[in-house]
Parts: sequence; structure tokens; C-alpha cells
Amino acid sequence: MNMRINVMESFNLRCVLATVAFVVLATAVQAQPVQNQPAIEVQGAGTYSFGIGDTVVTALSDGSVPLDLHKLLVRTTNARTDALLRTGFQANPVEASINVFLFKISGRTVLVDTGSGDLFPKGLGGKLLESLAAAGVRPEEITDVLITHAHGDHMGGLVRDGNMAFPNATVHVAKADVDFFQDRSNSAKAHYGMNYFDDYFASLKRYVDAGKVKTFEGEAEIMPGVQAEVHPGHTPGSAFYTLQSKGESIVFVGDIFHVSSGQFTDPSITITYDVDPARLASVRKKAFADFSRDRTLIAVPHASFPGVGHVRRVSSGYEWAPVFYGNRLVR
Repeated sequence: MNMRINVMESFNLRCVLATVAFVVLATAVQAQPVQNQPAIEVQGAGTYSFGIGDTVVTALSDGSVPLDLHKLLVRTTNARTDALLRTGFQANPVEASINVFLFKISGRTVLVDTGSGDLFPKGLGGKLLESLAAAGVRPEEITDVLITHAHGDHMGGLVRDGNMAFPNATVHVAKADVDFFQDRSNSAKAHYGMNYFDDYFASLKRYVDAGKVKTFEGEAEIMPGVQAEVHPGHTPGSAFYTLQSKGESIVFVGDIFHVSSGQFTDPSITITYDVDPARLASVRKKAFADFSRDRTLIAVPHASFPGVGHVRRVSSGYEWAPVFYGNRLVR
């Protein structure tokens, strides 16, 4: 009896937390300026371009959202979270970017993820099409979309105003995520919020039904120069995509971390919307070790825009080393 009560209480709590996801307490908790930090203002369209071999990659801003880490982080305490945030000149709630990435290769125009689209309240994300226009690309020019995982802030932008935002695109996503989220009974089986399944049916499922989705398993070549590799944990089909060009590379890692000030110091800290927290923590520890050893350039959806940088090993664990800003042509 007590075990059943505890399981149901845990399930109900997780559903409540999951329902708000990235916009947790957004209408009730407004991010306050950290001491000696500037207040946040609306930036509008955001782009940042850089070269990987002979391929230009452009980070596109879909906006940002507040995260109440006291409600979201697992395997830590509020006091420890606050202490870790202070080292990064942050305070709870933190502001998380939603980054999308664009590149052209092999005659194709490719997006990595699509932001939140219409799934989040107005003012929280949803700026992808504005940023895409600033980069000089029209939605109908997109030929391929690589979805790192089937969460609303990554696939929500597939649909805008009830229509397919990228009508000529093929969407690539791991089969495990499609299998998981198209079966609503998995909400109860996995103790995972039904809102995630609703988001799937409101966005990615539209492309599945139209025959515009190609799934993959394990490791797969998506197109010449682009490899996918599934790393289950955050979701059953979370994937890394590696772009290679002229001996250079970048890995689009999806939600390998959400909070640089906490999860680099302690990679075992997870978040409520990890489907399999223990597995995700294991994936993160190995990825951080590999990325730091190999000096791998990675692109991250929720690091501060543009979300591109390296993982550096330090005595206390790891730390995020963002790329340096540049505004001139170097080839």
C-alpha cells in the first residue's frame, strides 16, 4: 500500500512538473537580475555563423526561457544548486537559450532541431522563423531536419499556425523516440508527463502521417558528411549528429546538459524530464570525458546563444568553454 502510494505520488508530481517543462513557473516566477548582471531584454532575430571545413554552420536563436532549478534538478539540493549557480554569476531561476542550427551540405539545406514553435506561451521561444529569415533562408528551402530528440522545444517548430513550417523537408529522428511518444500508454508505464505525448502529436506526428519522416537506429549515415548516433537517456531516442567537412567536425549533442553551472561540476545531476535519469547521467559522464579528451567542438541547444564550444576538464570536474566571438571572414 505505501509503495503504491509513493509511486503514484511520484508519478503525479512528475506529471505536474513535466506539464510546465521549460516554462515552469514562467507566469508566476519572473527571472530577477543577478547582482552585477544586466537585466534581460528582447533581442529579436539571432544568428551566428562559423565555418566547419568548407561548410558554414549558423546558430539560430529561438529565444530563451526561465528554468526554476529548485523544481527541476534531481540528485542535488536547493542549497547546493544555489551555490553552484553563484560560481557562474547566476541565480535561480536561470535563463536557458533555445538554439537551432543550420548548415548546407551535399546540395541540402539542413536544420538541427526547430525550437518550440507554438507549443510554448507567447514570448517564450518561437523565434526560429524570424532568425531563419535573418539568415537569408526561406522555410520552403529546408530539405532536411535533424531532430535530436522528440521534446517540444526541439520539434515544436515543425508546425506553425497549424501548418507544416517546412513543407519540403524530410525529418530525421531516432525510431525509439517515434515508437515511445506515439504510444500514449507509455506515459503511465514510464511515469512520464502526458504533455510530452501531446506535443509529439501536435508536431512531429504531422510529418509521420505525411510520410516525411525517416527513422534510424544505433549509428547511421543521414547524408554524406552527417552521421547520427543514438544515446538513450534523456529520451529513448536521443541522438548526436556529427557534421564532418574537410577534416573538421562538430557534434550536435541535443540535451546532454541544461545547466552549465551545475551539471559540469557534477554530471550526475539530472532533470525531471529525463526519461531514464541514471542512463542519461552515464551518457553525460562518458560524453564529457570523450569531448574533453578529444577537444571536440559541440553545439548545444540550451547553452547561452550561440551554444557552441568545448568541454574542458578541470580539478572540480568539467566546465563549459564557449567559442570566442568573431565578426570577420577568416578562411
